[in-house]
Amino acid sequence: MTEIDAKIDALVPAWLTVPDIAERLGVEVTRVRQLVKEGQLIAVRRGENRVLQVPAEFIGDGKVVKGLAGTLTLLRDDGFSDEEMLEWLFTPDPSLPGTPAQALHENRGTEVKRRAQALAV
Repeated sequence: MTEIDAKIDALVPAWLTVPDIAERLGVEVTRVRQLVKEGQLIAVRRGENRVLQVPAEFIGDGKVVKGLAGTLTLLRDDGFSDEEMLEWLFTPDPSLPGTPAQALHENRGTEVKRRAQALAV
């Protein structure tokens, strides 16, 4: 869990606190923290109070967006930091169209994972 710079913060349209995510997922706050620890979610400290937050687009229909955990694993294996993963996920890609995070949210994860695999050097 790291602090986030202003450039990446501006890319992410909406954030949720850990308790908000727990409520949306119907789980305890400790389970959300475990998802972060396991690398299935990315959480960063934001704002004046440095509150732990997760991009809202990572949560949909009462669960973590399908394909997110696998995509994060691919990016992490490629050597991406949390900040670099957020930047990649929320930077518009005209060929998708939209951002990789939007594509995951719209259940277009196969194409997102293919692109993440292509980043490996």
